Formats: sequence, structure tokens, C-alpha cells
Amino acid sequence: MSFTDREQFSKRIRRVMISEEELHAAIAQAGAEIDAAYEGKPLLLVSILKGAFVFLADLARAVSIPCEIGFMQAQSYFEGTVSSGKVEITLDLTQDISQYHVIIVEDIIDTGRTLSLVAEELRRRNPLSLRILTLLDKPERRVVDLKADKSLFTIPDAFVVGYGLDCAEYYRNLPYIAEYEEP
Repeated sequence: MSFTDREQFSKRIRRVMISEEELHAAIAQAGAEIDAAYEGKPLLLVSILKGAFVFLADLARAVSIPCEIGFMQAQSYFEGTVSSGKVEITLDLTQDISQYHVIIVEDIIDTGRTLSLVAEELRRRNPLSLRILTLLDKPERRVVDLKADKSLFTIPDAFVVGYGLDCAEYYRNLPYIAEYEEP
């Protein structure tokens, strides 16, 4: 996919589903809940790259208690708009998580394959606790038994971009969540 001009880029946006203001309000609330639940506890926020990096950045600023941040990368889309069904961890944590309460910070749970694999791997490492916080949840697309501990927004079965989510690496920079119209 190649975009040569701004007009062609914006033509793929069908509609804004979640505004910038709605995103920031929900994240502020999630940050306050994390503060209350983990005060005085060793906390590690683990972002699943690349999609969750914008969400993690805003969430980390909304959390006022001390915490550490880690990154993992797992993928199943491989430049398309449909999950390949194959999940691959391409970047792993290097630290021992057994002395941390871990919150996996995910951008979207779709089929659940990717996050299920990541959560299973992290549970094997014996964290003090493990929770899943996702920005977006598409429960009607789930093919594995997985439920987030907290979902900020539940959305219908539509391909979405923006706020870190992409289509072939484009659209991550949009400040809102939008429905993407496939060509």
C-alpha cells in the first residue's frame, strides 16, 4: 500500500468511532483505577507493540504511582486486514517479572490468539498477578477463550485504525479510532 497524497489517505476513513476526547477520558479513569489498586505495589505495564504504544504512553501519564514499563511484540496480521491465524512473538521482555504485578496493555482484542499466547507466556513466568487491560474489544470475533480484565471500549466487527492501530503501518498517527474502508 502506498499513499501519494493526503486526499487518498483520508478517503479510506469511513467514520470516526471513538473521538480523541472519549479516549482521553476513558484512559484517565483507567489510570485512576490502577493508582487505587496498585498503590505501594511493584507494578509493570507491558505494552504489546506496535499498536498499543500510543495507548501505553497516555496510560502511563494517567498513572501517578511508581511503575515500570516493558515491551513485547507479537503479530498475526503481517500487513493485511485479516489475522493470519499464526502468532509470533518477535520481541520479548528481558526482565524477571516474578516480583511484579503485571498489566498487559493491549490495543485491541480481536480473535484473541495473539493476546492469549502472550498472557500464557507471561503466566509461566510467575508474576505476582497478571491482568489484561485493552483499549478496544471485539468480542464477536473471538476464536479463543479470552476475556480482558478491563476493556475501555467494546466495538462491533469493523476494521479500525488510529491511535496506534494501523493498516499496513499507516494511520497509527490518527488521534482517534476510525473505521477503515477496505479498497
